[in-house]
Amino acid sequence: MTDTLQKFMFIDATVRGELVELNATWKQVLMHHKYPPSVQRLLGELSSAAALLCANLKFEGSMIMQIHGDGAIQLLVVECNHQLQLRAMAKLAENVDIAENASLSELINVHGKGRFVITLDPINKQPGHRSYQGIVPIEGDSIAAVIENYMKQSEQLDTKLWLAADSQISRGMLLQRLPHSGGSELHLSVDINREESAQEAWRHACLLGGTLQHDELLNNSIATLLHRLFWEEELRIFALQNVTFSCSCSREKVGNMLKMLGEKEVTEAVTSLGKLDINCDFCGKPYYFDAVDCAQLFLPPDITVNPDTDRKH
Repeated sequence: MTDTLQKFMFIDATVRGELVELNATWKQVLMHHKYPPSVQRLLGELSSAAALLCANLKFEGSMIMQIHGDGAIQLLVVECNHQLQLRAMAKLAENVDIAENASLSELINVHGKGRFVITLDPINKQPGHRSYQGIVPIEGDSIAAVIENYMKQSEQLDTKLWLAADSQISRGMLLQRLPHSGGSELHLSVDINREESAQEAWRHACLLGGTLQHDELLNNSIATLLHRLFWEEELRIFALQNVTFSCSCSREKVGNMLKMLGEKEVTEAVTSLGKLDINCDFCGKPYYFDAVDCAQLFLPPDITVNPDTDRKH
């Protein structure tokens, strides 16, 4: 089954919407992990949300969503790029029991220290420019509420999200009020009327979206949901976009991670274990580093060893 994202716009062009369905992509995320159901739900919802927001990126590059928790879930990460290639993972605290229906607050924001982070990372950065990063406290008891609050505070965009996920599928819907550009003072009354009309259109769209039930979102296709919710509305429907799983891990990146740990710690670890077996947290791909591999990581750049074998076993 092809994973798809459907964009649409209300005919008055004041509200845009999107529906996304992650099936194969979501199963690929879960393939190498046995997350408890409540963790699956939160990570799946964050994955759909990331795809929905990435569909409107104005640059070539990636959006990385992170939720840092102070409870059983220490970290949720979803990375999605402008081509809607996505990967996701969760990091859990050790030796904790996680209830099947545990809420976001119980898993992530137990002591009120949870944080939501969005990083925008363009491929082609201008000289001297860094990736943009926004960090806010966790506000709300759902992934949808956390992101809605972030979009309102940091981006000044009215945004509504409906998200649902289980072990088989993740779906989501986004409605967003488009920004209105004001005119001159000569057209002030016209602008006021337009603003009132835009507010009414936004309220109407949210009212329709608010009829969507969790199980309905989880169990129906994009086409069915679009018809059920907006069959009386005039919509402009755009071409479907595909969403795919893609992991950017590499042996070089894993090596760089080991170098960050420091030569002493890496040497002690490989001496004790004989070799380091490291699996990518996102896709599960294994990388092996023996004593020679680890020693080579810390050689000066102008010194090389004879690459007699390819060590990607």
